[in-house]
Amino acid sequence: MSDSLSATTVRISGVDGDDIEAYLARPDGDHRRGGVVVIHHLPGYDRATKEMVRRFAELGYDAICPNLYSREAPGASPDDAAAVVRARGGVSDERLVGDVGGAAAYLRSLPTSNGKVGVIGHCSGGRQSVLAACRLELDAAVDCYGAFVTGTPSPDYPLKVTNLVDQLPNLHCALLGLFGNEDSYPSPEQVDELEQLLQANGKTYEIHRYDDAGHAFFAVNRPSYRVAAANDGWERIAAFYAAHLGS
Repeated sequence: MSDSLSATTVRISGVDGDDIEAYLARPDGDHRRGGVVVIHHLPGYDRATKEMVRRFAELGYDAICPNLYSREAPGASPDDAAAVVRARGGVSDERLVGDVGGAAAYLRSLPTSNGKVGVIGHCSGGRQSVLAACRLELDAAVDCYGAFVTGTPSPDYPLKVTNLVDQLPNLHCALLGLFGNEDSYPSPEQVDELEQLLQANGKTYEIHRYDDAGHAFFAVNRPSYRVAAANDGWERIAAFYAAHLGS
């Protein structure tokens, strides 16, 4: 397999048929392969997220990241768009599910698709990855330290979100969770609760926790970056998707 790839901006159909921007990366070649929907974090549709999209293409998948902030701030910088959306309480769960569903449909429409699609998100995107996997017919989901899959947001929390405890019984696919033991959102106790709920509902899952790692340990551009945890996490993501999506 060649390690050559292409990346471009495309338009996809989101919730209610909305036309939204998305970033697509694909490996060269016409072989059949799985797809990955990357859900960007709260800071937005930024360079770091697009680098992750290209990394999945390098791993052999068609990968796409829908710009969840397309409607509020078209053409704005990631920081400005994120500020607008944060001030409005974030992206609603219904809209998130519709946009991710549109991105998954786009991947499945590609001539190289083997019909399988996974989803991944970090931070707020981690929670949204689990949400999408509970509402959509997906084949694998990765939650990288998503806050409030379990646990309850404080009254002054800036985003209008609830936990997903009541939705976890509807999880449609295998889940990989990667968490830092020094994190507060989610805390180790909230990760414990997630694992107990997955086990009680007979779900297929893997949970991995890292010492000396807190929130955003994958973020190479932040002081929170932890080399050992991030490298191990990427290896586990690659193995997980290979098992559930093909490559």
